[in-house]
Amino acid sequence: MHLFLFYILLYSTPFVIQPGTKELELRMVDMEFYEDKTKKITFNEVRKSEFQFRFNKDLTYVPQDYVTSHAYWVKVDFEIPEGTESYLVEFFDQTIDSLTVYLRHESTVDFTKFEMGDMLPFQKKQIAHKNFELQLTTVGKYTMYFRVVSHEYADIRLAIRSYGWFVKYAVAEYFLYGIFYGMILIISLYNILIFTAIREEKYLYYTFYILSVGFFAVSVDGIGYQYIWQNSPQWNQIAHGVGLFLLIFFAILFSRKFLSLSIRSPKMDKLLLLVLGLRILWFLYALLINQAVFQYRNIELIPLIIIFIGSISTYQRGYKPARFFIVAFGFLFLGFILKAMLMLNVIPFYIISYYSLHICFVFEMLFLSFALSDRVRILKETRDKAHKRIILQHEQSGKLKDKMNEILEQQVAERTTELLDKNKLLQTQKLEISEINSLLDLDNFRLRNNIITIQVERLQDKELTYQQFVSIFSDKNDCLAALGKLKWKTDYHCIRCENNKYSSGTLPHSRRCSKCGYQESPSVGTLFYGIKFPLEKAFYILYDSLNKEQYSLSELSVILSVRINTVSNFKKQILALTESEKSQLKEIFRNIEYASTTD
Repeated sequence: MHLFLFYILLYSTPFVIQPGTKELELRMVDMEFYEDKTKKITFNEVRKSEFQFRFNKDLTYVPQDYVTSHAYWVKVDFEIPEGTESYLVEFFDQTIDSLTVYLRHESTVDFTKFEMGDMLPFQKKQIAHKNFELQLTTVGKYTMYFRVVSHEYADIRLAIRSYGWFVKYAVAEYFLYGIFYGMILIISLYNILIFTAIREEKYLYYTFYILSVGFFAVSVDGIGYQYIWQNSPQWNQIAHGVGLFLLIFFAILFSRKFLSLSIRSPKMDKLLLLVLGLRILWFLYALLINQAVFQYRNIELIPLIIIFIGSISTYQRGYKPARFFIVAFGFLFLGFILKAMLMLNVIPFYIISYYSLHICFVFEMLFLSFALSDRVRILKETRDKAHKRIILQHEQSGKLKDKMNEILEQQVAERTTELLDKNKLLQTQKLEISEINSLLDLDNFRLRNNIITIQVERLQDKELTYQQFVSIFSDKNDCLAALGKLKWKTDYHCIRCENNKYSSGTLPHSRRCSKCGYQESPSVGTLFYGIKFPLEKAFYILYDSLNKEQYSLSELSVILSVRINTVSNFKKQILALTESEKSQLKEIFRNIEYASTTD
């Protein structure tokens, strides 16, 4: 009994949340835990007083020590004093398969059980957040046990956070995620547009590589679990493995194409193809036979190292665009190294260290984009140099041509006299041809007038097709002229002030009131005012409606290239006119002025 009390005093001192504390972070080395190698120990056994001696602290523990075939029981005692904010408990690692929490407040006897983990649908969470959270409803002392089971190593780390700090941190975190994934989408869209424009495969491979980075990120961040496959928790077990495979797959394809390894470094190219084949076999084995091997992520360093060495070799052989490529993969290596150091507790857990891989992904994407742009710039410089050489060759050809021109000028001078004589003869013939052309022009003029005369007669006889109709009303100007003659055939009165004196307006066939200055178009106050299609087409619809109506709505729509609804609406306006108004409008087609058939 004394030994038990000594143990309680030594190991069970609760963590006290001081007033004003935003968060208290607890790592595995800060908490007491028991490693259940059989996975059969139940909570009823764990909670017994005699079992408490099995809980120990391991100050050397790192996440890599996690054994996937074991279960881990962790015990935490903490206290939230009076006068503090509301708090919650948050577990950082959102990839844990099964997280069972037993929580008891000092005011209660029984423990409350909470089931969490990425093996459950996302809707099972208390709070819609990518991590796992538990709400603490009151102040006082708490005892918490939780059991962790995961098919890959788990980062058993939790934080007791105030609600205010949680909201602030969560909003900032999702904001940064939005920037990160927004950059991925924008860069992907930009490169796919370039691919559609110039059809270079490297841009397509780069787009797929960037999208693979995004897919891998949403798999390990929990963003995909929250927003994409909420009801498919089984996908969480393999999503990161699939994303990592696609990332490496397209990284190899893009690197081979961008660096032209098959030409600049054939040995490296063959080695990469061999590694790619082995990686595909490894992926199929993990996907179809043993999914546990997805956790061996260190193998991805092999193709990345080969790509990195190949880029250096290519740059040393004079391929300048490889310089940005080297920097990009340098950031990628840095991100993986920082992430590994964090998991090994070599570097402390900070926001920037936790998201170091994401930050390095951003720099890698930017420098790979710089590499593609640098390649285009170098190609442009090479093209410009080629253009300069061509220009120099043209200058040399010009000098040779000048010499040849001098010789030709001498020959031309010898024949100038002969050409002058022939020119005199041509001038005489030109005068004769000019007289003939004048006679032909006169005949053509008379012929055109005769045609217009016939068309006008046919117009008044109500027989014209649209093609014949436009020979009379060829454009808006002709239509406005006809409207003006009909509207003001007797006298003019301003529609605003009734003044009868006017001058010509700035618009075609318009009249400006000399008193109020209002400029009135011939179409104002008529059926044609405010229409949204060509005036000459509206004239023909009126012409057809007032005469034989030889065309249906659909035929008029095809003939005039106007929507059928537009034709229908305009015809309805015509039908709404009175017989008197229709008779007045018919005057447009009866009093057409045309040229005389004689001089």
